Amino acid sequence: MAIGINSLLDMGKWALFGNQAAIATTGSNISNVHTEGYSRREVRFDEAYSIDYRPGQIGTGVVASEVIRHFDEFVEMQYVGKNADQSRFEALWANLQGVDNLFDESVADGLGASIDKFFQDWQDLSLRAEDPSTREQLLSDSYKLISLMRNMDSDLSAMQKQAEDQIQSEVNEVNDLLKRIADINKQIDIHDVPGSNNANQLYDERALLVRKLSEKIDIRFANQGSPEFTQTNQVEMGAGTDFAIMTEAGQTLVHGSDYYEIKFEGPRAMQSLIPSSNFDGDIEFSGSSDFEYTVEVIRGGQVSNASGAGTAQFRVSLDGGQTWLKGADGKEKIFYARPEGGKIGAGDLEIWFENATQDLEAGDKFSIMPRSGVYWYQNTSSFMNISPQIRGDGSDDPRRLQGGSVTGLMNFVGYVGQYRDKLDGLVKSMVWNVNRLHSQGTGLNPVSQATGTYSVSDPNVALGSDSSGLPMRDFLGSNAGNVTLYVYDESTGELVSGGGGNPVFGPLDFDTATPGIQNFDPNVHSLQDVVDAIDNTFGPYLDAEIVDNKLRINAADGYDFAFGADTSGLMAALGVNTFFTGSNMTDFGLNDAVMSNPEQINAGQVNGAFEGNEGDNGTALAIAALATKAVTVVSSFGVSNTQTLGEYYGNVMAQVGADTSTCKFTYEYNRALASDLNDRQEQVAGVNLDEEMANLIKYQHAYRAAAKLVTTADEMLQTVLGLKQ
Repeated sequence: MAIGINSLLDMGKWALFGNQAAIATTGSNISNVHTEGYSRREVRFDEAYSIDYRPGQIGTGVVASEVIRHFDEFVEMQYVGKNADQSRFEALWANLQGVDNLFDESVADGLGASIDKFFQDWQDLSLRAEDPSTREQLLSDSYKLISLMRNMDSDLSAMQKQAEDQIQSEVNEVNDLLKRIADINKQIDIHDVPGSNNANQLYDERALLVRKLSEKIDIRFANQGSPEFTQTNQVEMGAGTDFAIMTEAGQTLVHGSDYYEIKFEGPRAMQSLIPSSNFDGDIEFSGSSDFEYTVEVIRGGQVSNASGAGTAQFRVSLDGGQTWLKGADGKEKIFYARPEGGKIGAGDLEIWFENATQDLEAGDKFSIMPRSGVYWYQNTSSFMNISPQIRGDGSDDPRRLQGGSVTGLMNFVGYVGQYRDKLDGLVKSMVWNVNRLHSQGTGLNPVSQATGTYSVSDPNVALGSDSSGLPMRDFLGSNAGNVTLYVYDESTGELVSGGGGNPVFGPLDFDTATPGIQNFDPNVHSLQDVVDAIDNTFGPYLDAEIVDNKLRINAADGYDFAFGADTSGLMAALGVNTFFTGSNMTDFGLNDAVMSNPEQINAGQVNGAFEGNEGDNGTALAIAALATKAVTVVSSFGVSNTQTLGEYYGNVMAQVGADTSTCKFTYEYNRALASDLNDRQEQVAGVNLDEEMANLIKYQHAYRAAAKLVTTADEMLQTVLGLKQ
């Protein structure tokens, strides 16, 4: 093929077109220097084909092959991971600051000071046991302590509710982002022709949405089939059908133009049976809790109200199976698999099985979400629990969400749940220890009636059983003991003398048919047995009954009674002759008997002469001593028996401060790493105005030179045409 003047004109024309495209691309870069998500673009020039000719190959010019987008996908993959970590701890730290402020006692007296004042009031009462104003002061400060506890619980609960509302909003945003990314993938399939018509704007929009998605949840993206690198420092994220987004745990969120929603919903229970299990029933629960319960069957068997070897047994974990619930004795709690009629109390829930015709097998597992959780839906009927879960050793469950603001907010709900759980343990221990002493004491006068504040689920179930429904059952332990009562003549105040073979004071006899006194056994005796023991022991003087599944003791006309030593803790467990009511921050309160009559605040004890003197201060001194006595505090995550109540609360405060500080440090650390990765991406994808201005001048000169080439070729053509003249 010969080289002619027309070839020169074509060469100039393509040079003009190419430089014009380069100038337009440079102008777009300059215009979008502040546009979020915009990646710098550049025209890639390729040499046009060459022609073999003498004296050698001669080029035919240049071709503007494509407009490329500068973007480092490898850096972006690292960035979205660190961005998710940053967002997680930012959300967690921001919310924990509010909790930290709630526990701050540097400005005004809080729970710690109120606990100290409560025990000081008992010390004051021991000095003036008969003084009405001292008793009123004790009631006033006790009510203040209760109000602070309840307000603390209400504030923490409100924070959790606000976080859950925000989670719902974040989940909705996640689904919207997933839909938009899938729509962009569809558009890329339509518009993108790699190498000739790159859909750079769509790629930028998708990359920006992926970044925003990584702020909500932890993700990774992948290209399936498309080349990873098309040019140095320039990586395309793949065509629409080749692009997929997954959670770090592997659940697919976007695949091409398809997307899969996540939902924030619940509560619900799920099961994960071993392959050989034929269990066909369901696990059910009632109550509320801040934790996810893992139920693991450790001994196979049937679901039954019996307690023999044929009944299945299970244990419960609140951290995915790394640690297991323990009792007040520090030992792991083992529960029997019961039907609905024998609901098992585990933590804050009641658990039972129903509709079972086949046995449970060892290794069968169940998951209970008492609160709302995050679920990934593969379709309308197939879902997976991906709610974040922090294990006992502080690590994340790798099968769940581990990053993003959704994880941070759910972690916050869990953190607050732990604080509330520890405070519930504090309240329960305070109630038990104060009531344990108060229930063995006497006020200024004997009483004619005493009603328990704690009810049972079934009056015929052993009080120490996990099916009894008694809040204080764990503190009863497994040791037998007894309680002593004294009956007095109401008119004379004298201890009633014996008659008819019925004792008028002494311990209860739980088996009058057997010689000697048979003690109370929490693993054997029920509330009905307690009623029978009182009736059988005190004959015509005292009458016991069950009212609303609570114990009530009535003195016969002309008599009243008082309580003495109780080696079993029975009266405290039933809430009889006690100071406090409730077993957690939510239901913490004062016994109506002492609220309505301060004379029933038990400062003294029945002495060796069977009398309760006005100035006796034995009970008040014993309760005041709790301020410096190490007590047992049971929470869902452990048992503490080496601290006073004040020290325990101080440790809870310290934990809140430490958690807040740790989250702040972790957030700032991940923010620094994410910022560094973003800077590295900006070095590749960011627009540098100085560089663009230099390019503009370069392409302008090249355009002018190409125009000169066309002019020169035209002049050459005119010269040739002039030869004919």
